[in-house]
Amino acid sequence: MMENKVFLSFTFYSTILILKMYAVAIITGQVRLRKKAFANPEDALRNGGLQFYREDPDVERAHRNDMENIFPFLFLGAIYSLLDPSPTVARIHFLIFCVGRIIHTIAYLLQLRAPTRSVAYSVAQLPCFSMALQILLATTPYW
Repeated sequence: MMENKVFLSFTFYSTILILKMYAVAIITGQVRLRKKAFANPEDALRNGGLQFYREDPDVERAHRNDMENIFPFLFLGAIYSLLDPSPTVARIHFLIFCVGRIIHTIAYLLQLRAPTRSVAYSVAQLPCFSMALQILLATTPYW
């Protein structure tokens, strides 16, 4: 695997995205503290009482959105890497997704005007659809 240039590129961009997810998780924790919206009763009790054991849509959105988008990318990118695609084309796929997700997170956190976030989301989905289609085309003869 470590000789596969596509897989190494995928590993680089995936690691960037995982680090971004860690950063969003830390920010989510800070927002929970600021808004007093805790996901479990132990934290609520430690920070003022069970009345703060509640969900807040602003607290959850960025982190949940990352999981809904980055996890499928990790699967698709790993399988796509095994298809022996052009290293340049693969790198472009990974770069577009990574940059799109970073812009999406920045737009969310800084509350940038529409349609910044939705454009970033849409652009990031293009390489995922492309990889999914290529995986399906490569595996269709074996179903």
